[in-house]
Amino acid sequence: GDYLGMRLSIEDVDQENLAFFKYCAAGDFRLQRGRQSGLVRYPPTTTCPWTRDRTYDWVSVEGRGTVHSYTEVHHAIQPAFRAHVPYMLLLVDLDTQKGQPTEHEALRVAGNLVTPEGALAPPEMVARVGIGTRVRMVFTKVSEELALPQWTIDDTAVQPATPWRYPQE
Repeated sequence: GDYLGMRLSIEDVDQENLAFFKYCAAGDFRLQRGRQSGLVRYPPTTTCPWTRDRTYDWVSVEGRGTVHSYTEVHHAIQPAFRAHVPYMLLLVDLDTQKGQPTEHEALRVAGNLVTPEGALAPPEMVARVGIGTRVRMVFTKVSEELALPQWTIDDTAVQPATPWRYPQE
């Protein structure tokens, strides 16, 4: 499929990512849960990073969380993104599995900041987001079998009065 005029594809041999993006295309955020560890992982992989077990189940996970970190891009290298600067890439701590396998860990998922409809966020929305902002997942459809998991501000959640942001010039 195409995203912002760029061709996206996943090779047939990449079974884990094919399954992941097909679930996203159906509007279902699913991740792998290792059968031995019982832990959910991202990104999709062939083995559990904690036990090296190759058996897993796909489980639906709620796509809500808190911005752990972000990158605000003002000088896009990829031509397809130049018309959308500034845009924001978020690393989000999911509410699911927080503090596992240790108290300092979380299940973290990356994605662009977008509007609730899935378009890259406008500058005024980018300016509202920082570390601590509560977000929810939305899917940007690329093809019938491929959708990108992205993040939008969760207007139903309590937001920090002032999310932490890098100092602005």
